[in-house]
Amino acid sequence: MPRLRSLALVALLATGCRNYDFQTPLASQGGLLPADQYAGYGREQAIAVAIGRQFGRPYNSGFGTQAEVAIAFARRFPDVVSIQADTLGHRLTVQFRSGWRVGIVPIDDGKSGADTRIPPS
Repeated sequence: MPRLRSLALVALLATGCRNYDFQTPLASQGGLLPADQYAGYGREQAIAVAIGRQFGRPYNSGFGTQAEVAIAFARRFPDVVSIQADTLGHRLTVQFRSGWRVGIVPIDDGKSGADTRIPPS
């Protein structure tokens, strides 16, 4: 009987182990403002959406490659002052020339960064 209890306890603990897939919950845009609508709020918001879309594109080489591609894409914009990748948190921190700092997560809506309409400055 004690052996059965210990097996039941082990089974219960094993079902409580968390899933280590951090990308899917972050890239899911369910319940959030649509990316195109948010991009319409201003130039910096549109740039943030474009970076997020580029960041969300699949690159079968892992998260580091996604971050490198998104950082290279972000540096094309003169409004971006600095950008840092948080490889454990699956996000980028971007600071704009205006002083606004934003955390960007991958946006997986089927569009690339080039598909985002960015208003002129």
